[in-house]
Amino acid sequence: MPSRLHHADDLPCLQQTVEGVSACPPTKAAARIPTVLFGRALVGLLLFDLLRLCHSFNKLHRFVTAWRVASQTAPSDMVSRVSSAVNRACIWYPKRVLCLQRSAVTTCLLRSCGVSATMVIGVQSLPFKAHAWSEVNGNPINERREVQRFYTVLERL
Repeated sequence: MPSRLHHADDLPCLQQTVEGVSACPPTKAAARIPTVLFGRALVGLLLFDLLRLCHSFNKLHRFVTAWRVASQTAPSDMVSRVSSAVNRACIWYPKRVLCLQRSAVTTCLLRSCGVSATMVIGVQSLPFKAHAWSEVNGNPINERREVQRFYTVLERL
């Protein structure tokens, strides 16, 4: 049983759509995610955690930038399936998952599934905050709707 909830499931369900797909599963049945995606998300969290601990931010930046979109055609519900898998992996991950790690894993997992995703790094001036999130077609996924309004984009990877 997970010890804490500290991920986007705590956020209100996003009703906006990306490529015509809701960012949240519409039914309980759709909320069930394939074990393979969940496993890949969990392993991805571990790998990015190790990459972040053993190397600089530059290495993480280059890693995400170099990750290419798979040539396969993604099913129409892939964005919501990957979002659900990453949400579940964050629950079961033994450490608190921060936005940089979460967005890097989400972006790379989406790209692996054939979705052209972008990782975005932004800042807020007062009070100073930095934040990272993933976007598909310019729309934030698995994130609060206002994120683009509150943060000035520094870079899109």
